[in-house]
Amino acid sequence: MSESSGSALQPGRPSRQPAVHPENLSLDSSCFSSPPVNFLQELPSYRSIARRRTTVHSRDKQSGTLLKPTDSYSSQLEDRIAENLSSHSLRNYALNISEKRRLRDIQETQMKYLSEWDQWKRYSSKSWKRFLEKAREMTTHLELWREDIRSIEDKQCTVYPVSSSGLIYFYSYIIDLLSGTGFLEETSLFYGHYTIDGVKFQNFTYDLPLAYLLSTIASLALSLLWIVKRSVEGFKINLIRSEEHFQSYCNKIFAGWDFCITNRSMADLKHSSLRYELRADLEEERMRQKIAERTSEETIRIYSLRLFLNCIVLAVLGACFYAIYVATVFSQEHMKKEIDKMVFGENLFILYLPSIVITLANFITPMIFAKIIRYEDYSPGFEIRLTILRCVFMRLATICVLVFTLGSKITSCDDDTCDLCGYNQKLYPCWETQVGQEMYKLMIFDFIIILAVTLFVDFPRKLLVTYCSSCKLIQCWGQQEFAIPDNVLGIVYGQTICWIGAFFSPLLPAIATLKFIIIFYVKEWSLLYTCRPSPRPFRASNSNFFFLLVLLIGLCLAIIPLTISISRIPSSKACGPFTNFNTTWEVIPKTVSTFPSSLQSFIHGVTSEAFAVPFFMIICLIMFYFIALAGAHKRVVIQLREQLSLESRDKCYLIQKLTEAQRDMRN
Repeated sequence: MSESSGSALQPGRPSRQPAVHPENLSLDSSCFSSPPVNFLQELPSYRSIARRRTTVHSRDKQSGTLLKPTDSYSSQLEDRIAENLSSHSLRNYALNISEKRRLRDIQETQMKYLSEWDQWKRYSSKSWKRFLEKAREMTTHLELWREDIRSIEDKQCTVYPVSSSGLIYFYSYIIDLLSGTGFLEETSLFYGHYTIDGVKFQNFTYDLPLAYLLSTIASLALSLLWIVKRSVEGFKINLIRSEEHFQSYCNKIFAGWDFCITNRSMADLKHSSLRYELRADLEEERMRQKIAERTSEETIRIYSLRLFLNCIVLAVLGACFYAIYVATVFSQEHMKKEIDKMVFGENLFILYLPSIVITLANFITPMIFAKIIRYEDYSPGFEIRLTILRCVFMRLATICVLVFTLGSKITSCDDDTCDLCGYNQKLYPCWETQVGQEMYKLMIFDFIIILAVTLFVDFPRKLLVTYCSSCKLIQCWGQQEFAIPDNVLGIVYGQTICWIGAFFSPLLPAIATLKFIIIFYVKEWSLLYTCRPSPRPFRASNSNFFFLLVLLIGLCLAIIPLTISISRIPSSKACGPFTNFNTTWEVIPKTVSTFPSSLQSFIHGVTSEAFAVPFFMIICLIMFYFIALAGAHKRVVIQLREQLSLESRDKCYLIQKLTEAQRDMRN
């Protein structure tokens, strides 16, 4: 089955010529180190032999005799050519007709100078090989259902059902718009719309498969460089602004006020911010003293409690991941039903079931984490950072669980379809498009939830607090607090979806850009009219570096499933620009093989282990050097601070002595 499928030609795909191995092209491995026949024919000695043979052959035609060449080197060369050609059929060589005729003439000429016994052996060998080829060809025709199976294999992997045209209900257009199916599936929004055919211009051909893959890699690489650049800038600012606690108190008390503030409400907010920062600093100082005064029993108790609470956190995460897995499997198994077999709400619920479960998990788990962190006895600053990290891991890991669940469903099947096509072609004839549809649904559902919460939760809550001031319950509820970390994490979540879905849905970044523009103005309106500022400030320098670090984690998590899908999972044979490749990554080696030999050698050398290991060692040495340099600079900074402290004490001592001297002079 596998052999016939490997030899079968896909309909609508260009046929591939069989690979010609170097050993089949060599004329004499011992003498010429396996040069190709075309290269051998360019040798001056071979050309002289050919000219001499042509001259001799024309003289023999006139005289009726055939003279044997007298040149010893030419005779040896012809002998070796004839020996090589006698062991291999000319059909094994990728040569044109004229070259084959020349080689056949050489072979026939050399045969006339052999003994009768050698001629009989060669003729017998050729006849026996010809007989074996005919017998092998006859046995292939005797194989049961060979042609039928081959036609089934070709057609089964390339079947891509298109939505039927006919009586279409109006709500089906709404479902198609929300889920990316139907008429939207056939547009350039998704992977399946693009073909393997290149765009031909006057002087060159635009290689669409190569451009499709390289554009995805380039966008991810540019995102990585931009995030690293911004993170380094934020890290430098944090390093410069790192200060001792005493200096922090002095800066907040004597230099913390912003004299550009002219509004009363902004002044009150600045007062609240300074009070919160001083309170947080005092609480951290109290925690440091408390940690220093802990006994061994208290330390064991608090660490045991934290271990137990972290086990609860892991259990919550595991339950959420399992719920996402079950919802994804259920949705994939039931979404193939016809629309007319289920009502509008049921179909939409099944399509959006993974997105609904992910959104609920992202909404419930932060509240659970906020309750748990109170019992872990951390400082206020560390509580905020740890809670945010847990929420980040939850948001980003849910997307990865969805993608890996889809990958397991794509590569597993009950019948032998996976052995035939490499993936579950029955459920996923164009699996890249269906993964893109899942990312599209996550993007759309996240956008709908943000709009719905702002319009139907925050705005009515603002009205109730404003116009129902007599109700104590509503006043205790209060206005919605605009939490900067939660909103930034929502942006990171949407950007991670965009990175993962960019390969499967090329226009998804454009949709994400439009979504973020709309969300910006919605959030601005919500901040100004429906929410109150958070009393807990978030420092710009620290928060920028932290959120860029979170964004970098999201990019790394997005690269992992993309790398696996590009390099490991077989590409769809029914759609997309990579139908002629086993995997998406194969377009890169194929393109490299068209480069000049010198450039190929350079690329192979750069990508080999012999280059990678020394390069990695050099990078590690450079990294260790900069780490040591940073440690030395840090020690110098500490020494300079100590010197400044000593100088301030010296000044205080000198001022005290000067004051005492002045007092003595007055007395």
